[in-house]
Amino acid sequence: MKKLLCCFIFLSSAMVLAQTKVKDTITRRANISYTQKGNSVTFKPETPPLIPIAGAPKPSYSYLWEMGDGHYSKQAEPKHVYKNKGNYTARLAVTNNYDNGKPPATRPKKVAVNEIADDPYQDIASIADQNGFAIQKNCDPIPEQEMLVVVSYQNLENYVSNGKLYLFYNEKQFKNNNFELVDFRTYSGEREVKENTVASIDDLDDTKSYLASAENTFKFKKYKNTTTEEDLEASLKEAHTLYHNVSILEFDEANPNETRNVFYTFKTTPEMIKDTSATVTMRGIFVPNRSFKNHKVKNLEMEIVTSHDPNKMGSNGSLINYRFVRFKRVKFKTRFQNNGEGPARKIRLETDIPDMFDKKTFQIEGMYPECPICPKGQEPTISCLDTIIKQKQIIFTFKNIYLPGTEQKNVQEKDSTKGFVRYSMKFNEDFHKVKTKSRTAIIFDKNEPIITNYATTRFLPGISIGAKAGYNFYPDLDNSTSYFVGATISPFKSYRFYWQAEWVNSLNNYDSAVNVVTETITNANGVKQRQRTTTSTENKSVNWEVPVLIRYNINNYIGIGAGFQANINVAQEQRQSKKIDLYEGDSDKLIINTRTESNSAKASMANLNTGLLFDLTAGFARIGPSLGARYVMNFEKNFNYFQIYGIWKF
Repeated sequence: MKKLLCCFIFLSSAMVLAQTKVKDTITRRANISYTQKGNSVTFKPETPPLIPIAGAPKPSYSYLWEMGDGHYSKQAEPKHVYKNKGNYTARLAVTNNYDNGKPPATRPKKVAVNEIADDPYQDIASIADQNGFAIQKNCDPIPEQEMLVVVSYQNLENYVSNGKLYLFYNEKQFKNNNFELVDFRTYSGEREVKENTVASIDDLDDTKSYLASAENTFKFKKYKNTTTEEDLEASLKEAHTLYHNVSILEFDEANPNETRNVFYTFKTTPEMIKDTSATVTMRGIFVPNRSFKNHKVKNLEMEIVTSHDPNKMGSNGSLINYRFVRFKRVKFKTRFQNNGEGPARKIRLETDIPDMFDKKTFQIEGMYPECPICPKGQEPTISCLDTIIKQKQIIFTFKNIYLPGTEQKNVQEKDSTKGFVRYSMKFNEDFHKVKTKSRTAIIFDKNEPIITNYATTRFLPGISIGAKAGYNFYPDLDNSTSYFVGATISPFKSYRFYWQAEWVNSLNNYDSAVNVVTETITNANGVKQRQRTTTSTENKSVNWEVPVLIRYNINNYIGIGAGFQANINVAQEQRQSKKIDLYEGDSDKLIINTRTESNSAKASMANLNTGLLFDLTAGFARIGPSLGARYVMNFEKNFNYFQIYGIWKF
């Protein structure tokens, strides 16, 4: 028996352990190796095997090396010459493209330079073609993963300058923070400072009311390219209005034409918005000279992703305020990368267009490879972009171009294998508040199409306040009159189903049933007389009604609803009148005396009634005026009633 019991316990334990889900704690790692000759170091990554995604292009790694002296490289195996002797810390950020695992983690590597050889040292490359200020990233953000942001600035003045560098992050348009600044590394003596850059920062409205324009197209600049501005206070105030957090660095003694790099490590938060087509931004402000207000502004746009796929589609319409959508121009961006062994000469992008967009407002915002629009009606012989607008699609075709492949010989810069099309459209005059999604089929030359992710357009719920007034009919009450006014709250212009809450203040008046009592009394003289007592009661009350209902718009003009209602008597008065008729003798033929009596009683918060309601409206179902009819089934006996009303939603 003991043996059987032991076997049973052993088998039960094995079954429990077998059903326990073990969390995968294995971390993929990449190691940094290098060969050194004096101050010349050649780095090489040791990466784990890639995990292909079924149906996706061949997976690959991309790299961002941080050399430890302010230089960086995107080559797979870069060679770097250090200028001075010393100990340097090299770092590597690895991005896994078309890979089914997580990015490999790396540990920094110490490099000791004890002698200077004959290899020539090269200064950090100039960014004068970017107006002396650039921001770049090693990858797009994935929730709960790290990413590297490189901020480069160059002194384009002809004198040594002392300036300031701002990096704003975590946009206020999102409920939660998307980024946590883990670390930043400087190599030219930059120092962190804390300051209240604008005196009224604490007084700024942080209620996200700036979302009113859905993208702030008419309030705030987008700064896709580095721009030179003069009003520093205005730029800082605008940035503080748009972003929660800022990193501020001061630098000194930047020589003319000197370029410097600052490296920021960000960890994306678990609460990062999960819309994988949403666009998030960071904003950099570069003040070349702290004594002047001239400055440069640059935005870094990033698309939230779930995997590192260079072929993808994104939109800035992930959260739009429907109330101000008429002023909105939604921007879309389709990005692609040639992963072939040779150059692509023709690239075709077949992009879905949801019905709610007005294709007449279509315009191209940018592209790469940069080229003119193809001439209509003839076969082009130059590099150009052809656009064909169909009922459900817009087809972009890059013709006669040269886009290198990632597997092509002598291609060192992976960014040269990438391209994009950025375009925008407005909404149609009449469209519903529904989520949309679109994606693109990317065709390189005559290869099979690559299908991107979905780019979504979603609307904020918004708030609609309404005013209503009407009349209640109580069929079971005598001489009833009931007028009311009220207010409603609901999501703004919902398409089909939505909730609605109301507050209604009603003034009621009705009579209770008249009570007549006839009796025979004996007066003081011992004579019997008939006495009739007629009692009438008038009821007045002030009621607060709080209905909560689910509504459904059948179309633009008719809506129905049902829900629950609470009704409380805020104030109640009952006035009772008695009429006493005294007859001669025991008959009702002759009244010899009549007297009246009255009394009243008041109460507040007297009782609470609850019930169900059913509702119908006709007019403008989503916003504007309409007429309604409602039937309320109170759980209190004899208090069912009909309601007719007018309502106007704003």
